[in-house]
Formats: sequence, C-alpha cells, structure tokens
Amino acid sequence: MPLQNRVDPFGAIHAVPERGLFTGNRGIIHDPQTRTLLKKRWALPAWIICVCAFRNVRREPMGRNRPGGKAGWTELFFLDEVTALAAGHRPCFFCRRERATDFVGRFGEAFGIDEPRAPMVDKRLHKERLASGGRPPAVTAPELGDLPDGTMIADGDNAFALRAGKALKWSFAGYASPIALDRLADRPLRLLTPTTSITVLKHGFTPAWHPSADT
Repeated sequence: MPLQNRVDPFGAIHAVPERGLFTGNRGIIHDPQTRTLLKKRWALPAWIICVCAFRNVRREPMGRNRPGGKAGWTELFFLDEVTALAAGHRPCFFCRRERATDFVGRFGEAFGIDEPRAPMVDKRLHKERLASGGRPPAVTAPELGDLPDGTMIADGDNAFALRAGKALKWSFAGYASPIALDRLADRPLRLLTPTTSITVLKHGFTPAWHPSADT
C-alpha cells in the first residue's frame, strides 16, 4: 500500500501510487512507528517544495530520518510545482536556493518590500491556504483570462490548471487535454492557488510543469 503522503491542489494528503516530480514538507506530521499521518496536517507555517534527489541523501519516507532514530520531516509529494503552489507551498531555500530566491524576490517586487524574507511569504500564505483554513475566493470564467499561467482553480472537487488561455484538468497521474475557458462558464469556480502566489506568478515566476501538460 502506498503511504499517505501525496498532495492534491486542495492541499489534502492522499495515499495513491503516483508520486510526482517534487517532494516537500510541512514539518513533522507522521508517526515513524506506523508510517502514518498524525491528526495534524502541518507543524509549522513554512510549507516548502523540494527536489526528490539532493546530494545523494537517502531517506526512508515517513520513517526515522533524524539522529537518534527520531522522526524527521514528513516527506510529501506533488505532481509538479504548479500543484505544490496551489496547495500553498513555496520553494525551499536549502535544496532549491535559486528558485526560492527568485520566488521571494518577486514577492518583494510585487508587494513593495525592499528586503523580503521567506517568513514574510509563509505568514501570508498560511492565512490563504485552503488546507490551513483559508477561504478560496470565487472567480468567474471571464476573469480566468486575466490570471497568470500556473494558477489553479476548482470546479467542485475538480481542479484545473490555467495555461496559454486554456484549462487543464488535474489528476495525480497528470493533466488531461486542454479545454477552452468558456467551457467553464456558469460554473461555481474558486481560486485554489493562494492570492500571494498568484501575485508572484504575475510578476514573472515560472513554475515547473508535469510533462503531461505539454501533450
């Protein structure tokens, strides 16, 4: 059975076979004895996006990865960076410093902050993430064209990523073929990607997409 550590665009954590392109964490939220999640879904406001391979480090997912056999951070997995941003995560400064510096720098440009820091981003995101109690704002189909590529929206339980004026339905296995935005007209749509991350996308941050988005 797969571990319950795969994250969807809503920020919920599932047990499915597909792993995705990126890992990341929200702190320690698992029991290493049973390799199952605790009741809490985060332990700190810094939710990050990491690479799956870094400096030949070997980890046992949801195991004991700290000195003394203690539980380390809980490995979560995302289809791609677009999905992770929608769930409320941001790039990691340890294993993805260049990407994290770019993200936080564009955050500073967007909000007029001369010396932006990651905790500033985390504080804003933690209020906006659906999985930490944020309320995703409603959005209409005509407004979708003004949103940047990489934004994710929801139609009920279905998530769509916006790219090149089209909408791509999301799944753990990848994206479906693009559809015209007007196909979503008159639907009760919500924004999944936090407003802060959408603003960063508008200021030029380009997220990594799963290859299925290119087909």
